[in-house]
Amino acid sequence: MRRFVALFLVLACIAGFAGCGSRSMNDIIANEPSIMGIVKDLCENAILIENDNGEYWVSRNVENKDSVTDLVLGDEVVVYFDGNVAESYPMQISTVYAITLKTPADRTENDKS
Repeated sequence: MRRFVALFLVLACIAGFAGCGSRSMNDIIANEPSIMGIVKDLCENAILIENDNGEYWVSRNVENKDSVTDLVLGDEVVVYFDGNVAESYPMQISTVYAITLKTPADRTENDKS
């Protein structure tokens, strides 16, 4: 009987770990808070977005690898995150699940040197 219980517990743990993969973009969009803004600055580890409520540094360390990473100044993006915003200036969003492009900026304007 003990072997049966031990086997059941091992199988339950394995099944639990199997469900811990990354979530789909559709799941993130449907279930996570989001914020929209215009890209104002690009850094290696973060982007600065601005909307009517202020400016936000948003981490580029994104959970969903299907997120937009090739951003340019002026892009309008939607950031899906855990809901926590550090009340600094500019505000900061550290736990980012996904970034999607809502409205692209004029790429020809940004390519002029």
